[in-house]
Amino acid sequence: MARATADRPARPSSEESSWRTRLFSESRVLAAVHGALLLVVTAFVFMVIRLPWTGDLGVHAATIQRLRHDLVHPGNPMVDSATDSPYYSPWMVFLSLVAKATDLDTFHILRLAAVLSLVLLFTGVWFLTRTFTDRRVAPPLAVLCVLFLWGTKGFAWSGFLGFGSLGLIMAYPSVFTLALGMHFLALLRLALRRGSATGWQSYLGLGVLWAVLMLSHQFSGVVITLGAIGVLGGARPWPVKETWFKLIGAVVAGLAVLALWPYYSFFSLFGIGGLEDIHKVLYNNLFPVYGLVMVVGVVALGMRFARDRRDPLVLWFLVALAMVTAGWFLDKWSYGRVLPAVVIPAQIAAAIAAAEAGRKLVKVLFGTALAVALAMGLWGQRSGLGFILRQDALSTTITEGTWQPPRTYHWVAEHAKYGDVFMTDWKAAQKLPAFGFYTVTVPYPDFFLPDEDERVADTKRYFTEGTSREERLELLQEYDVKWVLQWKDQPGLPEGDPALRKVETGPNGQTLYRVVG
Repeated sequence: MARATADRPARPSSEESSWRTRLFSESRVLAAVHGALLLVVTAFVFMVIRLPWTGDLGVHAATIQRLRHDLVHPGNPMVDSATDSPYYSPWMVFLSLVAKATDLDTFHILRLAAVLSLVLLFTGVWFLTRTFTDRRVAPPLAVLCVLFLWGTKGFAWSGFLGFGSLGLIMAYPSVFTLALGMHFLALLRLALRRGSATGWQSYLGLGVLWAVLMLSHQFSGVVITLGAIGVLGGARPWPVKETWFKLIGAVVAGLAVLALWPYYSFFSLFGIGGLEDIHKVLYNNLFPVYGLVMVVGVVALGMRFARDRRDPLVLWFLVALAMVTAGWFLDKWSYGRVLPAVVIPAQIAAAIAAAEAGRKLVKVLFGTALAVALAMGLWGQRSGLGFILRQDALSTTITEGTWQPPRTYHWVAEHAKYGDVFMTDWKAAQKLPAFGFYTVTVPYPDFFLPDEDERVADTKRYFTEGTSREERLELLQEYDVKWVLQWKDQPGLPEGDPALRKVETGPNGQTLYRVVG
């Protein structure tokens, strides 16, 4: 170290100065990332408390209702029919057991599901990232990337883990499946890394865990399965023969669980069609929705590919990209549900690249690019703030496209009892079963329900102008309808009809009638 003079203290050597600067810089970055993550966690706490109700939340609440009422023969979750349903997954069975043991309200159980899923998600991304790097900043940065490194336009769909999307789907089985799947992939990487030291029990456990993922949410299970292919293809050292036998045993164990699951036939799902039209939207606006991860994340994957042609994140990305591309060319739009398998490895790769960049200039440039991309992604998903703050507390710039409180039917629950059948439109049918009721129509495609089309057509006929009173009465009798819920000007039996008795007009303008004739 240089010697001090009378009027100037000694300066550290260039090596010591560089070490101190690097330590200080990394500490500041780590503190900033942890601070941002703490703000995000706080935001999700408010989301859990508010539990935004839209989309599929009603069917998941209905599933818990049926299982807590009859764990062995729950029947269809939405309509009064003794059919199987893929909604009866291991996750839903677990939640229903918690509901029976604690006697908590179904919506409190859904809040619990959201908390458990978010904890699993954050720790799962953290754990998986740690299997690729020992840099402390990489895991929390990867969590932020999974939430915000998407595009400049928000997009919400089950199984898509953006900040705004999670605000809606955090209690859905898809989030639980992807969250637990991150842990599964991390455990698989560790098992392969240990080689022959990993015993049969570990691999059989992984096989059962894979089956739980596939049963809990099939599309998200495929996302994790593609990740497992990437992990296996990128295993170093390459698995020996003994390990391959254990992997085969894991697959057999998983297939056995799938075959023996009592609530629905998993393998019958392969013969299901009619999913393409609803998923075509997944291929729209690709660059606005995924532009940021396309630029920053794919560059990070390219850097990994240059170092290792069998990098697991790269293989996961490429296998998923091939499937999504095949969906585009074959008009198999449902293949778009594996887009998270394209996005997630790129997001994790971006976080690792920012943490591991060697040269100072490259690290500054890539870190700056990632910070800008995350900020742009946050702005693109600003609608998520609508899940936390009141609408009147948000600026007009932010409220544009934000979540609006949906119609709720707690007021109906004050009059009807569990198992009552309602004649109503499909929007109300999405939510009424959450309170234990049934509806005539089917709000979602149900391939295990043989009279699905007939139910939809009969509901449409009941509310069609020109349908005779006799026909409407026959429909009410055929489905043992106890209640009619309809809009003021909606065709149907008029308010003064002797077969109906007006009970209450709800806050959303719908009127509840009891069927008395």
